[in-house]
Amino acid sequence: MEEEKSSGWDAIDKECERVYPGQTNPKHYATLIKWRLGGKDPLDGISVYDGGDYWHFVTYGLTELYEKETEDPEFSGYGMEFTLKLKKDAYEDEEREIMGICGILQQIARITFTNGELFLPWEYLYTGQTKGMDSQEKSNITGFITIPDTSLQPMNTENGKVEFVEFIGVTQAEIAAVHQKEIGVKELYQKLGSDVTSYSRKSVL
Repeated sequence: MEEEKSSGWDAIDKECERVYPGQTNPKHYATLIKWRLGGKDPLDGISVYDGGDYWHFVTYGLTELYEKETEDPEFSGYGMEFTLKLKKDAYEDEEREIMGICGILQQIARITFTNGELFLPWEYLYTGQTKGMDSQEKSNITGFITIPDTSLQPMNTENGKVEFVEFIGVTQAEIAAVHQKEIGVKELYQKLGSDVTSYSRKSVL
């Protein structure tokens, strides 16, 4: 059998290795049954790089990882992959928190796959939930804002352009203020002063 071409996947790997030299075998959470084969998870996988005081999640699957399939020569698939940086903390079960973020990223990607909704930088995702997104549902983090990933650069691949859209967890008060147009996403990001999602932080508003 001819080996499947993976130029899109390889391009993401290369950019991640530029940012995290030496991490050629990061934590990786692969989807058992791919979406195109009837699986429930749209992403083929999520890699998790060690950023020192945080874990950096990078999705694989919103762009064309293998052969070019869409007719749009400018963009690879949806033209974006999701990222998120989760602060390392004194978690009771760190692996459970990592798996939780992977599940959240799969849920957001499912919205794109089923509704065609794109998540671009400087937007917000108002989930409507009031419980924390951590595994114990105790944190103040209930929604997200998006920015261009501060580490990974946009790429031109064989299959088209790829941008890395970073999600930052925000509190109920913060997402409500954005939703009600009391503050803009960029202004909130400046107030946060960090792109790392921390389950233990208090609201800045």
